[in-house]
Amino acid sequence: MRTSTFAAAVLALAASASAGGAQEVRIYAKAAPYEDVKLDLTSAIASRGLVVDANGQVGKMLDRTGPDVGSTRQVYTHAEYFSFCSAKYSRRMMEADPVNIGFCPFVIFMYEAPDAPGRTTVGYRRPTPQGNEASRQVLTEIDALLDGIVKEAVQ
Repeated sequence: MRTSTFAAAVLALAASASAGGAQEVRIYAKAAPYEDVKLDLTSAIASRGLVVDANGQVGKMLDRTGPDVGSTRQVYTHAEYFSFCSAKYSRRMMEADPVNIGFCPFVIFMYEAPDAPGRTTVGYRRPTPQGNEASRQVLTEIDALLDGIVKEAVQ
């Protein structure tokens, strides 16, 4: 899947989640160079045996398309997301409830804002525990997995 198509799918999922019940976004920040935190984040993902499937360059896309939509505002100095799945958790969550496909892939984002140079923010959209007990349990475990990855990146 092309990155732009994937980004549109992620945005559509976020919009539908907002309409049906808000999903919380959990963020952490660290006073450190963006590239250092990026290395820590990708290492935290890999150390769990997970492989990044896609890397979306959100900041570059906004910079590139701003003039096309009449905007000159720089939203981010740097901004991107990393998507990945876990065969173990993805299978469990979809076996528990097929609608949980909406939580796959897992996405962690990071950014540096122009008004906060040297402060890198890392976060993720929390999977909302829903459905039967098995579904709620695995979604809670996935939330803990994502939270652990992000926390490790900003230590």
